[in-house]
Amino acid sequence: MKPTADLYDAHGDELQVADALLLDFGGVSAFSGEIATVRCPDDNGLVRERLAEPGRGRVLVVDGGGRRSFALLGDQLAELGVSNGWAGVVVHGCIRDSVAIRAMELGVKALGTCPRKTVKRGLGESDVPVEFAGVRFEPGYHLYADEDGIVVAPHPLPAEE
Repeated sequence: MKPTADLYDAHGDELQVADALLLDFGGVSAFSGEIATVRCPDDNGLVRERLAEPGRGRVLVVDGGGRRSFALLGDQLAELGVSNGWAGVVVHGCIRDSVAIRAMELGVKALGTCPRKTVKRGLGESDVPVEFAGVRFEPGYHLYADEDGIVVAPHPLPAEE
């Protein structure tokens, strides 16, 4: 994958650039893929359901409403994502088990960490547009992330110019 800065230089007019809110936590710092979404403040049951699906190199974007009182991703869910072929998880909220997640072959970006796990009530929505960090994340769009940030395109970008 080309660096996000290079992608922006080549395709800036068609990209959305996320505000610098999210930190890197995964063992992979540069990742990309088609977007799948979940909106689920304080309940990560749908995150588990999605990461149990074949990832096919996709990126799961989780809108936790920016809340920092619960972790929406932990080491068990991250491992589920790795074993099912997800490229990454972007969380507008917190994660836990950050040391274990750092050792996994998965891109993970989140606002921060919190040791408290969520309750599992099955609340939330899947495959809906979610908005945070100044970006509208649409299912089927493509996300590119690295140490410099996140850019989103409505279609796959060429691997090489």
